[in-house]
Amino acid sequence: MTRGASLGELEGASQGASTPNQLRLDPLTGRWVVVSTYRGERPFAFSPCAAPIQADRDRPCPFCPGNEEATPPALETYGSSGGWLVRVVPNLYPAFSGDKPFIVDHRGPVFTQATAGGIHEVLVLSPDHDDGWDRLSDEQASLVMAAIRDRTEEHASVPGLRYSQAIVNSGREAGASIEHPHGQLLGMSFVPRELAEEQAGFARFAGRCLLCTTADAEEGAGHRVVYADEEVIVLCPFWSGVPFEMLAIPRNHGPHLHKAPTSDLVATGQAIKVAIAHLRQRFTDVAYNVVFHSAPYRASDPYHWHVHILPKLTTLAGFELGTGVLINIVAPEQATEELRARVAAC
Repeated sequence: MTRGASLGELEGASQGASTPNQLRLDPLTGRWVVVSTYRGERPFAFSPCAAPIQADRDRPCPFCPGNEEATPPALETYGSSGGWLVRVVPNLYPAFSGDKPFIVDHRGPVFTQATAGGIHEVLVLSPDHDDGWDRLSDEQASLVMAAIRDRTEEHASVPGLRYSQAIVNSGREAGASIEHPHGQLLGMSFVPRELAEEQAGFARFAGRCLLCTTADAEEGAGHRVVYADEEVIVLCPFWSGVPFEMLAIPRNHGPHLHKAPTSDLVATGQAIKVAIAHLRQRFTDVAYNVVFHSAPYRASDPYHWHVHILPKLTTLAGFELGTGVLINIVAPEQATEELRARVAAC
């Protein structure tokens, strides 16, 4: 690092300029990421086209209207006029199930296992087979957020459960096995490492909330903000680990999504819709994950719930898998510029 460099130079903020290789610290997890735009100049550095999901064409889609008998009975349905707009059903192939308490069993010097009780549900985003989050109506986007809130609140009432994870996988590379737009809601009896690391990141941060500070600082800098309104800000974070990564931060501070004001949930659902639309304007067809992070139900530590939007444009290789250090070949400043330019041109 050169002493006396300007803030813009240290951040790689020059619009359109090539950013030198940099290490940037993710304060949420405490992990370093590499921003290496030089590697992005390689031929075929990334492929933005999502591979088709090879569904069984002879079997009706279990999430389309009229095929409701293909799933277990709905836990919740949402929609005010006739048929459902959003639907929650138990997952037929759960990763967590049953009400057994979390019990650790040491079966040898390096053999430790535990019961995997919990809840695993499917969140069907829309009755339309081809509607991704960016194509949802405003009402549907709000209902999806309401469903995540309601089911998380239900999970929190179950004895022995500690945390709920909500995700949306779109495209085969992102882990989707069915084309119809849907998400997963998992209630579990332990706090996963990613959340524990984020909790530690908030606890380490000196001053007020880490993400409140991030939102204010990024809005002041301006060159990584993709979208902002009075309730939420979407940005390509300074520490982005993958190309075109985005982070949606509600402005209203609160640790728990399921306790957030309805207005914040509605605004965040709309912001996710805008962010993914921006992404599709840039790449047309891209697989992505939407990951909701909220504090464990009874956590008293400082936290601020938020949403990660993670496009699948590159593949993790040996370095990333061997070290846990991500290499991002598109600087977040460049990603933001490209996302804004595409939308402005439309």
